[in-house]
Amino acid sequence: YSNFIDCLRVYVRGGTGGMGYPNLGGEGGRGGDVWFVAREGTTLKSIREKYPHKRFVAATGANSSVKTLKGEKGKDCEVHVPLGISVLDDDGKQIGELNAAGERFLAARGGLGGSLATNFLPCKGQRRSVNLDLKLIADVGLVGFPNAGKSSLLSKISHAKPEIANYAFTTIQPELGKIMYADYKQISVADLPGLIEGAHANKGMGHKFLKHVERTKQLLLVVDISGFQLSIKTQFRTAFETILLLTKELELYKEELVTKPALLAINKMDLPCAKDNLDELMTQLENPQDFLHLLEEEMIPANTLEFREVIPISTYTGEGIEELKTCLRKSIDEQAEQVNEEYRKKKLLLLQTSK
Repeated sequence: YSNFIDCLRVYVRGGTGGMGYPNLGGEGGRGGDVWFVAREGTTLKSIREKYPHKRFVAATGANSSVKTLKGEKGKDCEVHVPLGISVLDDDGKQIGELNAAGERFLAARGGLGGSLATNFLPCKGQRRSVNLDLKLIADVGLVGFPNAGKSSLLSKISHAKPEIANYAFTTIQPELGKIMYADYKQISVADLPGLIEGAHANKGMGHKFLKHVERTKQLLLVVDISGFQLSIKTQFRTAFETILLLTKELELYKEELVTKPALLAINKMDLPCAKDNLDELMTQLENPQDFLHLLEEEMIPANTLEFREVIPISTYTGEGIEELKTCLRKSIDEQAEQVNEEYRKKKLLLLQTSK
């Protein structure tokens, strides 16, 4: 991923409690806690640069004394982390999640201070290594094979300036952009590194790409109307076959991804024969079951994606770009309204049952 970091292993340790005071039954202060706090503008790379040892230790609790029988609690250690962080233990089990600015997660609890119950000896704080796993949060995730034109599309619809070139794996790290609308509504779009066949099995960029799709609300598949071929050693795929293969990769990684609302952008409509290819593709999309024989059986997805909209575009001429932005806005608004309606129904049901 070049300079982009989406996983970081750190050591956390809560502070040791303070000593108790046996003569007067004094109790030592509790050790400080280690907290992860989500903050915008923070990256895992900045954490690694600021704390190269990747160790976070909270302060020790104050000892009990004649003047202060109850020792003060040790100072907490707060670590600012990016939004979209999953906290995993060494076994890979998720123990916490931080998705919104200001959310906090207790990474290591401080030890108790010395008291009568502990023979006035303090307890050590919790200590462990945890993994901070970043999954980008975006409204829309661009999904497509290398060279489908995702980076060019992102630069056309947003203010993002991704590096664009004519070779496979142009995008080697996720890029985030925002579409700005006249009424100041913003939609975040993530251009994610290109999939290849077998990505679910960690070929190419594998899970480094696919895990970022999990946090996007909707998918925008970007497909080259003229088809796709990674290299002369790999098989050529038509636009229809490309859509099925992308669906299969998403399905094999996590079945729920295929249930996300999806749109389809057919790119490079400025190429010769694009109109004929589009007519053929639309026929295939209307009745996909009739054309599944074109692919090997193991590459056919169990469920085909149902697209809310199919928009022909050209990032070279600008054809269809405004229509695509309008469709994205409409789809996001409809999804938000649907979520709100479900929330209202749940609240209403709770009120009825409580009565």
